[in-house]
Amino acid sequence: MRNRYLILLLLMVATAFFGELKMNPFGEPFRFSLGTTCFFFGLIWFRQLRPLETGIGVGVSLLLFRGFLDINQGQSLAHAFQHHLPSTVYYLIFAVILTCTNLRRRLEKPLAVGVIGAGSDLIANIGELLLRNQFGGTYTLDLHTLLILALFGSLRSFFVVGLYNMLMIRQLRLLGEQQKEQIEHLLLLNASLYEEGFYLNKSMGHIEDITRNSYDLYKQLKGQEKAGVWPTHFSRQALSIAEEVHELKKDSQRILAGLDKLLKQEAVEERISLRALTELVMQANRKYALMLGKDIEFHIQANVNLNTNRTYALVSILNNLVANSVEAIPRVGRIGLDVRLVEAHVEWMVWDDGPGIPDEEAEYVFQPGYTTKYDSRGNPSTGIGLSHCTDLTHMLGGTLEMRRRAGTTQFSMRMPTAELLQKHKEEWNS
Repeated sequence: MRNRYLILLLLMVATAFFGELKMNPFGEPFRFSLGTTCFFFGLIWFRQLRPLETGIGVGVSLLLFRGFLDINQGQSLAHAFQHHLPSTVYYLIFAVILTCTNLRRRLEKPLAVGVIGAGSDLIANIGELLLRNQFGGTYTLDLHTLLILALFGSLRSFFVVGLYNMLMIRQLRLLGEQQKEQIEHLLLLNASLYEEGFYLNKSMGHIEDITRNSYDLYKQLKGQEKAGVWPTHFSRQALSIAEEVHELKKDSQRILAGLDKLLKQEAVEERISLRALTELVMQANRKYALMLGKDIEFHIQANVNLNTNRTYALVSILNNLVANSVEAIPRVGRIGLDVRLVEAHVEWMVWDDGPGIPDEEAEYVFQPGYTTKYDSRGNPSTGIGLSHCTDLTHMLGGTLEMRRRAGTTQFSMRMPTAELLQKHKEEWNS
C-alpha cells in the first residue's frame, strides 16, 4: 500500500513536469504535452497502480500545480480553475476508458494496447475541447481537428507501447541470463554432489566387505572359544564390530538415498549438448581464474553435435581437469578444451601451457596422493583429483591419458559414443 502511494506521488510529479514540455496546435490553452505519455506509461508499467485512482490523483495534482503557476503570474483563481479544469477532465476520461477496456489484460498484444491508448487519447481530448467550449472556448471539432487529435494520440500511444515492450524485452533477457547462471551453478553443485555420492557408493562396497569379514571372524572365534582356545569375550567384540559396521552401512545407504533424491529433484535437463556442457565448464573456470588473479586465455573447440544425460559425471571430470590447469599456470597462460568425434568415441582434450609435470613423475600422476600443489605453509593438497577423474572415466567405459606435446600438457579422455547416447539416467553404480 505504502509503495503504491509512493509510486503514485512520483507519477504525479513526473506528469506535472513533462506536462510543461508542450505545444499548442490550436492556440492557448489547449496543449499536446509529454505529460500524457508519462501518465500512460506509468499506468501500464506499474501494475500496482489503479487507473481510476491514478487518473484522479494526476488530474487534481495538475489542476493545483498549473493553477499555482497561473496565480503566481497574476491570474485570478477563477481564471486558473477554468483554464486547467478541462485538463483534469482529460486525465479522468483517459483513466475511465483504460479501466473499462481492462487494458492490462491485453499487454501481451501490443497492437491492441496501442489502438486502445490512441482511442483513449482521442476521446479524452474531445472531452477536454468540449468542456473548454463550455467555458467560452471556440474550438471546432471538424475533420481537420479530429485528424490532428488522432495523429498525436497515435504517436504518443505507440511510442509508449514501443518503449514498454523494449524495456520488457530487456528485462526478460536479464532474467534469462540470471536463470542461466543459476542453472550453471546448479549443474556444478549437482556435479559435486554426484562425486560425493560416487565415492560413498564405492565406500559402501568396502563397508560390506568389512561387515562380512567381521562376521566370519566372529564365527571363527566362536568356534575357537568352544574349543577352549580363546576367551569368550573376543567373539563378542568381533560381533559388536560387525554390528557397528553394519549400522554404518545403513547410515551410508540413507545418505546416498538422500543425495540421489536431491539430484533427481534438482535435475536441470535430462539431456545436454556437449557444446553447452563444455562452455559451462570453461565459464566456471574463467571465474575461478579471475578469483585467483590470473590472466588466462580460454579456448574452446567443440563441434560435436551430440546430446548426453551423463551430465554430472562429465562435468565432474572436465571441471577437475580444467581447474587443475588453472591452478598449474603461475600468472599468465592459455587453456584449451577441444571436443571431437574419433570413430566410435568422443575425445576431450584439455591442454595448458603451464610448467607441466616432470617426465619422471608422469607414471604416478593418476595415483591417489600424487600432487604438485602446495599451500602457502607448504602443506600438499589431497592429490585425489586425477585419481577421481580416472575412476569416473573407467565407470563410463572410457580412458584418461596424459602427455606432453609442443610445450603443452594434455589430458586426453575418450568415451564410447554408445555410453553417452544411452537413454537411462545417471546412477551411482553405472
